[in-house]
Amino acid sequence: MDCLDSFILGLVQGLAEYLPISSSGHLEICQDLLGLDLSGKDALQFDLILHVATVLSTIVILWREFSGLCTSFFTFKRDANTTIVWKILVSSIPVAIVGLCFKDVVESFFGSNLTVVGICLIVTAALLAFAYFSRTLISSRGLHEVRSASDGRPISYLDAFIIGCAQAIAVLPGLSRSGSTIATGIILGNKRDQVAKFSFLMVIIPILGEALLTVIKLIKGEAGSESIGFLPAIIGFVTAFIVGCIACQWMINLVKRGRLVWFSIYCVIVGIICLIF
Repeated sequence: MDCLDSFILGLVQGLAEYLPISSSGHLEICQDLLGLDLSGKDALQFDLILHVATVLSTIVILWREFSGLCTSFFTFKRDANTTIVWKILVSSIPVAIVGLCFKDVVESFFGSNLTVVGICLIVTAALLAFAYFSRTLISSRGLHEVRSASDGRPISYLDAFIIGCAQAIAVLPGLSRSGSTIATGIILGNKRDQVAKFSFLMVIIPILGEALLTVIKLIKGEAGSESIGFLPAIIGFVTAFIVGCIACQWMINLVKRGRLVWFSIYCVIVGIICLIF
């Protein structure tokens, strides 16, 4: 992998992590187009590097919310911020189970072929479309009037767990993590502005946790890849971070306006192309 390849992949990750089009799926597509031959573990390791970059961009954009959550939780305050942290921890349970029990299975899907990516992109499109039309149908029948992003009910602990299940399933390349979690929250009737921020915050714990485990393995000499290289990894990281900062704020505004359905059309088109070629 050279520096240009890592720059392109970082650019794709920065955009696709927040847009509901699957960053892992688009990384797979780009690797195939660029002719990169990364094995499952190598592809997953570079994918993790880029995800850490976008997690940091989430912290930067949502710093006010993030710092408030950390302050309340670590000073043992009993307020709304502490409640949100506990809900985020509950949402992390499903992905933790998948990571601990099915890690080898997940790794086998990375760096393989685009068939899985194509199928998962179409599933993402279906989920986004269902979230949009189901919420619109409910509103039109007067069962739940959705006038703004603040309409709807707050995220409960059960909602957090269900959204966490969506995040766990979305570890497959092609299934959009942000798309799956945000769409699930919208289907559950949660407030759109809360769902968007919750979706971006809930990924911090599993990604940084996985990154910590990878660092430990690197120190022990149990991980590492000569096919990636140090400089390309840095370039990909910095690119994903900068682009991610821009895309994160953009996506929050898009969710508030409820315009995610257009991304379902894009996912269907790209998914079909993956299956054909």
